[in-house]
Amino acid sequence: MNQYSSLKDIVLGDTPNLAMARPSALNALNKSNRRLEKLLADLRNEANAQSELRAIAREVMAAVQLNQDVALASIFLSQIAGTYAVRHCIETAIVATLVAQRMRKPQEEMLVIAAASLTMNVGMLRHQNTFNKNSSLTSEEMSIVRRHPEESVDLLRDAGVDDEEWIACVLMHHENDDGTGYPEGRTSAQITQNARLISLADRYCAQVSARNYRCSVLADKALNNLLGDPAKVSDALLADQFISQIGTYPPGALVRLQNGEVGVVTQRDGGGEIHIHCLRDANGKSLRDASGLSQALRRASDPDCAIAEVLSEDQADVRFSMKQIWGEQASL
Repeated sequence: MNQYSSLKDIVLGDTPNLAMARPSALNALNKSNRRLEKLLADLRNEANAQSELRAIAREVMAAVQLNQDVALASIFLSQIAGTYAVRHCIETAIVATLVAQRMRKPQEEMLVIAAASLTMNVGMLRHQNTFNKNSSLTSEEMSIVRRHPEESVDLLRDAGVDDEEWIACVLMHHENDDGTGYPEGRTSAQITQNARLISLADRYCAQVSARNYRCSVLADKALNNLLGDPAKVSDALLADQFISQIGTYPPGALVRLQNGEVGVVTQRDGGGEIHIHCLRDANGKSLRDASGLSQALRRASDPDCAIAEVLSEDQADVRFSMKQIWGEQASL
């Protein structure tokens, strides 16, 4: 994975100076989140919204390119601060960007996908407190949910967004191939691949994120929920690329190994090898040294180190900062 001296190097394509301090991908994502939250809160009154939103999309893409493992792990370890409504859009953009990159989509198309992910729910923001509860939605609340793609599009157009592919992705990110989606009940042939990609990223991130009314779904189960039944997949290429890029055991997943050790997946290398940073042994004893760090690094292909199961935070019972695992590129 390439390392860059600054986010500007990635956005502008400058030659990196590796002697300079490497920036934190996690810190950059948190800055983008704060900037996005402020912009979306008063979108109608922004004079240059399209340009500003594109700039934030570029920042998110740059952070993902800076360190894919840190960007993906931040979703599972809840390291992007702020309200869920905006944080979820940042996380969706991370996943959508990673898959689009694997599909070798052109840079400008990837930018549209990222921008659409960041703005897909802007029509819901003023209602976010309504849905921050643990009871079932009323019919009126369900109507708000089903209208939000159109409300988001209206807000974006009013703010000067005139990119039709961007608008189409926002409008269609809740449509289903069988016509049961909303707001227009489109069917397979009427839904663009980029809208499908954002929809998959949206639903995946929603499942793996804990809410006040439910626990998060484990990473392996979330992937299976979405794409485990080939008969229900209309775009096999998109599904294959999504599965290959995100994986059953993505960085940030807490796992138990066959030998009983518990740790966190840190990366997948180019050959598909899964790396795990273990934090507890089979008897529950900490593997950290006097400095508070653990040097127990494992490969899932090694004897006894295959992943036995994915764990919830409560099951894993480990506490650590991302910086302890991934270093400076995961500092807050």
